[in-house]
Amino acid sequence: MKFLYTMLCTLMFSMNAHAGPSLQIGTFYDFMKGTQSSYLKRIHNGGTSTAFVKVEIKEIFYEKNGKSREEPLKVVEGSTRDGLVASPARLIVPAKGTQGTRLLYTGDRSKERYFRVRFLPVVPEKEDKFAVSESERESYEKSMSAGFNVMAGYGSVFFVRPAETRFDTRIDNIANRYKVQNNGNSVVVIDAFKDCSAKNEDECKPTKKVHLIPGHDFAFDKQAGRVYRYNLIEDGKKTPVEVKG
Repeated sequence: MKFLYTMLCTLMFSMNAHAGPSLQIGTFYDFMKGTQSSYLKRIHNGGTSTAFVKVEIKEIFYEKNGKSREEPLKVVEGSTRDGLVASPARLIVPAKGTQGTRLLYTGDRSKERYFRVRFLPVVPEKEDKFAVSESERESYEKSMSAGFNVMAGYGSVFFVRPAETRFDTRIDNIANRYKVQNNGNSVVVIDAFKDCSAKNEDECKPTKKVHLIPGHDFAFDKQAGRVYRYNLIEDGKKTPVEVKG
């Protein structure tokens, strides 16, 4: 037991001594308004060493059955990408520091589009195009391999609203069923959805957050003795809703 305890302490010390970079990307859902063509995304490194971050972007396609798929961006006219691009796509974020990348959209704005933006910490290689010398790269690689390091990447979902954004949210509230239908052309958010006991507000099921894309609905069966609360967010408009079972 004493040997096991010593090994655990040594491992914990190693992990703390070589904690490495630790990324914080802020919100995991970002929205570009119909009047915008660029969006500044800030990345913070709360770790103890510099973070070399690659930005990877893929387009998300949602199916009617609720499933989704991701595809690389298409290139049009030789070199221009159709969709969302990051500038710069390589970030050097110092320990306890912050850097930003500007997400730029080029393409059709007649309908809403969705993208997965991933921020991936890496050990820089020659082909990664980070502005570091060979000696700096080798030094960083040695420092990372000196201890036990887990460099976690993070991804966010990025919504690009249509140029002419239109909201049309329909509510169908019948005796034992409640449905929210998005008949507009841009995503609406059902935020902080709570299903609680009417007699005890502390007796609730886990809170939900639903991004309702155009043509989709969110529905649930109402039960006697329960109360349902959420905030309906249509871009900058926030409407609190309460439904009794």
